[in-house]
Amino acid sequence: MAKTTFDGGRGPARFARALASPVGVIITVPLIVVACGLGILLLGRGATRTATETMARHQLAQQATATQNDVAFALDQADPLLARLASFADESRPIDDVLVRMQDLLVGRPGVSYVSVSFPTGTFRGAYVTAAGGLEVQESRITPSGTDVNRFTVVNGTLAPRLHEMMAYDPRTRPFYTLAVTTARRAWTDPYTFFQTHATGITCSEPVFGPDHALVAVLTVDFDVTSLSGSVVRSALDHARSLVFAGDGTILASPASDQYVLPSSNKLMHHEDLHDPAVESLFAMIGAHGPKEQEFLTLSASDGDYLASVAPIGGKRAGVSVPLDWYVATVVPTSTLLGPTRALERSSVIASAGALAVAVGIALVLAWNLVRMRKQVAASKQRATVAEARVVEMGSYRLVAKLGAGGMGEVWRAQHQLLARQAAIKLIRPEVMHDAQYAAEIRERFRREAQTLASMKSRHTIQIFDYGVTAEGVFYYVMELLDGLDLESLVVRYGPQPAARVIPFLADAASSLAEAHRAGMLHRDIKPPNLFLCRAADELDIAKLLDFGIVQTLSEPQGTVRHAYVGPIPSVSSLETPKLTQLGAMLGTPGFMAPEQILGMQLDGRADLYSLGCVAWWLLTGREVFSRDVGDAKLLHRHIYEPLPQLRPQVMGWLPVELESLIVSCLAKEADGRPHDAQMLADQLRAIPIPEVHAWTAARSVGWWQGYTAPAPIPSVSPSEQQVIMPGRTIDHRPPIASDERAMAQTIVPHRRG
Repeated sequence: MAKTTFDGGRGPARFARALASPVGVIITVPLIVVACGLGILLLGRGATRTATETMARHQLAQQATATQNDVAFALDQADPLLARLASFADESRPIDDVLVRMQDLLVGRPGVSYVSVSFPTGTFRGAYVTAAGGLEVQESRITPSGTDVNRFTVVNGTLAPRLHEMMAYDPRTRPFYTLAVTTARRAWTDPYTFFQTHATGITCSEPVFGPDHALVAVLTVDFDVTSLSGSVVRSALDHARSLVFAGDGTILASPASDQYVLPSSNKLMHHEDLHDPAVESLFAMIGAHGPKEQEFLTLSASDGDYLASVAPIGGKRAGVSVPLDWYVATVVPTSTLLGPTRALERSSVIASAGALAVAVGIALVLAWNLVRMRKQVAASKQRATVAEARVVEMGSYRLVAKLGAGGMGEVWRAQHQLLARQAAIKLIRPEVMHDAQYAAEIRERFRREAQTLASMKSRHTIQIFDYGVTAEGVFYYVMELLDGLDLESLVVRYGPQPAARVIPFLADAASSLAEAHRAGMLHRDIKPPNLFLCRAADELDIAKLLDFGIVQTLSEPQGTVRHAYVGPIPSVSSLETPKLTQLGAMLGTPGFMAPEQILGMQLDGRADLYSLGCVAWWLLTGREVFSRDVGDAKLLHRHIYEPLPQLRPQVMGWLPVELESLIVSCLAKEADGRPHDAQMLADQLRAIPIPEVHAWTAARSVGWWQGYTAPAPIPSVSPSEQQVIMPGRTIDHRPPIASDERAMAQTIVPHRRG
């Protein structure tokens, strides 16, 4: 019994001694290193592949969301464009005026390739983006010998002939025209090939009918593969291909279209035309229609394996009730995603075949790298989570939906998290501030606008609730949402307004200006887009003054306006010289600037009253005081030199003598000839007697607003920051803040009725 116990004890002891021997160490350490290396390799490969695939799926989801937003943003431009095109549905309007304004509609419209108006006579007028990225306009008319086409470029506000040709084009035979006539309402065409270019595209068309229900014109907004692809961001993943397609397989947009050979015939571009094995495998898997929600697919193609993301582009675009059957897909080679993992595996195999010391060192380095990679992935996810949380929350407000976006900023619909109060948040993205040359100036303009609005108490000035800077350096301020439309859109859609309604508008604006002037501040950009007509609860026809972005204090020296002209009144020839560049550095809108503001002289509140007189002229007549078809230089010269036209012959309805006299006095060339101050003007306006037969009664106001329906409240966005808004362009060569905010806000005003 004792022997058995002794023998059993000798076995473990002998094994321990063998491990402690030189030979045992030489054999055991490599085995341990190899075993540990293989274990780490297997664990690391699994973890790395899982983390890589998770990150790839997250990035593909972000890519799909970004593409959805980009395409939706591009297509939603059809609504405001069609609303503006409706004002050109008159074949008798001069071609010079119509085509110049139609070209202005295309400026800053990503994804839009063509806007047009077609008449039942076959006459066609349009503006389009050329293959080189420029802008041109055209008019074609049907003649016995064919279609007579004239193409122009716009130079300094006038048409310059570029090409005259004859062809067989008739807009009445095109899909957009027949669709509009057949449906008798706004509708999207199925994808089709455009005339001459043969590019695949889609059109939003709308018929315009006269009082007798006869067809007056057909309006269109076109999006083709090239223009729509240019508005879609490329994927950040190497070798990834993204595309937007219809349910029948028609390709509508692809940021990577330069990788494909596109057809040049009249045939629609389908996925087969791309000759891409990955795309063919994708369509073979998803079938005739795409998924109802985002899906991730694993594809096996002739050139390798792929990971794909497919998501619908939902929603109803441009007020059309039928949803678009559109989808966005992104495919990325699996080799791109797993490349780092496979490189790690090869390095581990090579390291295992080396010397024991090198194997141990490589194992330690790999383990350390693996730990570091996991920490970096976790930290990145944490930062992304925090950033996403901060993006949707600013102070006490939660961002609900983006209302507008521009090159420098955004406007969001927001809600107070405790009070449930609706508001609009205007912000500047931090990446805009990277340009040191303009960062301080942008920040100061933004701060000044917020501070100015916060100091105003008038019922007729837009209210501001809060102002701040987030931890990420995002400047923002919170302001009220407005339900209504600006005075420019009011006249464009509904025509000149009756004097009885205009009088309180002007009095409200003058009251707001009176408060600003008493506080020592000048607005300097009074114009129809900066005056907003809205309703709140049971209050109707409330006029509000917007956009204090270029406000100036009366104590501020005029020299702060860079390069402003100071000196003798220039002649028209001098205004047409290169000095116009200096004049262009001023702040204001050409058709609404007082003479002393044009000349860069010292200003007081009477300069704003001159601009308000120009607004009154616009409201009563539907025209500016001086026509802007002569170019900015001559327009400015007219405001300085030319006598005021007669107002009364241009007003169709009742015009009280008192109102006419006040408007004429506001438009005096010399400031001393105008009302003494804004408060005096407001009092004089409210004192104008209005006969009962002409009065804008509460019942008329209720009836007008009952016929007006807005899909959503409109935020108080700075109109001067939109560069294509008519009737005037803001002269401000400094970088604008959120230059496209108001353009996006305009997409939610209602379409012309009838």
